[in-house]
Amino acid sequence: MSTVVPLDPEKPSQAVPLAGLNQLLDLAKKRSPDDQHRLLMGVAGLYESAADHGGAPDALADIFVALTRSAEREIRQVLAQRLAKVDWAPAALVRMLAADEIQIARPVIAASPLLLDDDLLQLLTDCSIEHQIQVALRPDLGAAVARAIIAGGDPAVMTALATNRSAQIEGSAFADLVDRSRQLAALRAPLTRHPSLDEDLALRLYQWVGEALRQAISDRFTIDPARLAQTVQDAAQATTRTTAATWDNAPITEDTDARLVAKLHAAGQLRPAYLIRALREEKLGVFAHGLATLGRFEVAQIHRALQGDTARPLFLACIAVGLDRAAFPALLTEIRKLNKGFPRDPDSSAWRLAERSADQAAYEFRLLMADIESASV
Repeated sequence: MSTVVPLDPEKPSQAVPLAGLNQLLDLAKKRSPDDQHRLLMGVAGLYESAADHGGAPDALADIFVALTRSAEREIRQVLAQRLAKVDWAPAALVRMLAADEIQIARPVIAASPLLLDDDLLQLLTDCSIEHQIQVALRPDLGAAVARAIIAGGDPAVMTALATNRSAQIEGSAFADLVDRSRQLAALRAPLTRHPSLDEDLALRLYQWVGEALRQAISDRFTIDPARLAQTVQDAAQATTRTTAATWDNAPITEDTDARLVAKLHAAGQLRPAYLIRALREEKLGVFAHGLATLGRFEVAQIHRALQGDTARPLFLACIAVGLDRAAFPALLTEIRKLNKGFPRDPDSSAWRLAERSADQAAYEFRLLMADIESASV
């Protein structure tokens, strides 16, 4: 077994000349995957040894990063598992692995002490939903990152954050998360159990959770039963007023619209473009039933999206059935003309989400529109 000779930390660190680095990479590429694996693990061992003797030079870090970048997927995955919890690896390499495909990135995002808040914020901005979820689940997540997750408003990522009991979520940010649970049912159960939940926020959450979670809140906090009853009554009255002022008074003939949509669907003529046509013909009910049918959603979910305080759920439903995201602003304008200004949108950019596949959009729509009373997750 060969002995690794430590590099002299007193010698100035210099970058590897580009020509020499390219020659090394060309040589590595000509080797078999097993040889590439041994080479990369050998460099890792050399880097660890150098770190134990005062630090590795920049030249070795350059080699380590370049070899990893050119390595096959399976080799990068093994390396990520090895480096996930160490504090001696090159920070640039750790950042690169954290932005790799999620199977490689997951252990690094979850545990690397070399990933700083700025690195995690960059992952939230640049990487996939799966990466963002893993960031939200990271133990002892910093307050700045938690704030960014809540501000981003992605249902799946916020739900992951709510399950992370070690995350540092500041009071105002946690209150925002509780408020968002009014529309996002998946947040409710983890928030009910979260250590940051205090009595005032528990009382707010109590208004819109189901019976099982109300019992859990009552078991956890000593709240005056009369106060709880008044909270439920106030919430019920507010819901009744909102419903009466919006969808239920809209001039829609539900049965006729449902029959028309069913007939079009059976004939194979119900397509996303027809939804736009229905709005141009001022047939909001046909649009609602058509959107529900194409997306395999409940009509009640579409009704709730149409009367919401944000256009985000409606946007997700439209993307889920194949409507062009670029057409959504014009479509939203038409819907508001027919629906007394709903869905409202105090943050006009709330629906301008990152790219979503149809399946991802449908999943997030269902998270947002989950039935309030039956939700226990």
